[in-house]
Amino acid sequence: MDFVTLTINILGKLAQFAGSYGMAIIIFTILMRICLWPINVSQQRSMKNMQQLTPKMKMIQEKYKNNPQLMQQKMMEFYKEHNFNPTAGCLPMLIQIPVFIMLYSALMSPSFIQMAGNTHFLFINRLDSTIKSNAGVSLDGKFSIAKNAQFQAGKSAKVYLENNEIIDNVKIEKPQRAVSIQGDIETDKPVELKISLDNLNLKFSQLDKVQKADVSVMNIMTKETENIEFARRGDILIATVPTIPAQNQIHYDVILLVALFGLTIWLSQKVMMATTQTKNQDATQAAIQKSMGTIMPVMIILTFVFIPIPAGALLYLVTSNIFQIVQTIVINKQLEIEERKKEAQKNEKNGIIDAKVIDAKVIDSKNDSNKQ
Repeated sequence: MDFVTLTINILGKLAQFAGSYGMAIIIFTILMRICLWPINVSQQRSMKNMQQLTPKMKMIQEKYKNNPQLMQQKMMEFYKEHNFNPTAGCLPMLIQIPVFIMLYSALMSPSFIQMAGNTHFLFINRLDSTIKSNAGVSLDGKFSIAKNAQFQAGKSAKVYLENNEIIDNVKIEKPQRAVSIQGDIETDKPVELKISLDNLNLKFSQLDKVQKADVSVMNIMTKETENIEFARRGDILIATVPTIPAQNQIHYDVILLVALFGLTIWLSQKVMMATTQTKNQDATQAAIQKSMGTIMPVMIILTFVFIPIPAGALLYLVTSNIFQIVQTIVINKQLEIEERKKEAQKNEKNGIIDAKVIDAKVIDSKNDSNKQ
């Protein structure tokens, strides 16, 4: 079982529990973020340490700027002395990237689209929708097609052999490239598709007996899926499918999701900067952080306008950002409690707590001289 199938199965189980695939994605996101909680604590602690140690690091860099090798050595000694890992803050992001890619691949896969792609959740019309796509209706016996259309097969086929023998769930090798188009695409005429018999994972003796096959085929551009019957002709399976011209469609619910993602990532940056600020923070570094907190959301929003991100993946990102905001506040409170406890222990060790405060006595020099 590959990771995409595993992800789809997990979402399916969560959907049975939660009642919808939208809630399944939210629960999936929360579970992933909870698993990463200890790493995020380490990240936030590392960022706080970074703010406090930055002035000292700059002093080392300035002092040994003419000797890069010695500067690197002194920096490593400084890190070791303060038990500081400058790369610790990158680990949560490095872990989340494969998770996002896995979820993205699952939501864009023919299996998920056929199973739950048209799921409605809150204001989201379809979990597999991108901002701009060609409209198409699955399982209506025809494809909405454009000149640059591409197709891919499902992972298995139902194969019919001689003597009325039927084999279910025959694996299709390399389904992304199994289906090819015969001739040129004409949007007002049926499209001719073909699959090589070599793409069917059957024994040679069985391949000789193949008569036809039922294959789930997806139009990659429109995300619509049709169950197509392919008939054998020589060493290939062929099918002719009716088509209608594809029409571009803007999905405003996905645009709203992109805007929510930009807003939540901006809030996340604001909260993170507010909770990691220290008295010793460098002014230049603070200005860079503030600038990045504004520019980054804008850049990501513009990127998502041109890259087709499905609504389900955006729902994951928005949920993750909201969780990040709450998590940052909670972890910061925990770190503040830790710091106060450490300070109290330090003061107690130095005897400051047990020391008695003695009020200074003001001596009146005139009264003192009169008494004498």
